[in-house]
Amino acid sequence: MTRGKGAETLSLSQRIRADIEEKIMSGAWRPGDRIPVEHELAAQYGCARMTVTRATEALAEAGLIVRRKRAGSFVAQPRIESAVLGIPDIPATIAERGKAYDLRLLSARQRVAAAGGEEDRFGGSGDVLEIDCLHLADGIPFAFEHRLISLAVVPAAAEADFSRTPPGTWLLAHVPWTEAEHRIGARAADARAAELLNIAKGAPCLMLERRTWRGDAHVTWVRQLFAADAFDLVARFTPKGDAAG
Repeated sequence: MTRGKGAETLSLSQRIRADIEEKIMSGAWRPGDRIPVEHELAAQYGCARMTVTRATEALAEAGLIVRRKRAGSFVAQPRIESAVLGIPDIPATIAERGKAYDLRLLSARQRVAAAGGEEDRFGGSGDVLEIDCLHLADGIPFAFEHRLISLAVVPAAAEADFSRTPPGTWLLAHVPWTEAEHRIGARAADARAAELLNIAKGAPCLMLERRTWRGDAHVTWVRQLFAADAFDLVARFTPKGDAAG
């Protein structure tokens, strides 16, 4: 939680919550890490254990920690919504296929988010970094990526060198996220995508879209287009309970 004007009026339980949230959001405490037990926090802040309990209950309700009876509290794992399967990092995917990865940064510019179109899907506001790049496998176009990053949430992105490190790879390494939404669909290649992917205009493409949040704040929105014959998604499932079919 960012402390702004009026932070001095926070109650002690709110300050404890803010301190723990800050450690989680900064990445100092990673998913799965055990946070100090309540009596340790009570001693640290010089308060009653109930004050700490109110703070941890609020963090649990916000989905940032998981409280386990007799085991303690742990930083929650990121939650995935509307995803059939995880979407891998593109450089890792290309490497797994035994091919050499390369990146071509097409453009990167800062601008103010505006209402309408992709901005509504992004959901953020204020200054954003808009990035277009092309991922290549053995020198052949593999995916065209269009991405928006919130500079209010990730100011360091303005100084990152995305001509060397793919935006998604950089974000995974530098920005802890708490929630993600994936969309998988099909789209006909427009003139620009067709030229970049070296396919015919109107050819079918696999489209992957992803949004990530850190708490209530939007981190990034990305759309990746793959030529239909260049990439497939494979998942292996096991039955749960009595479900069949």
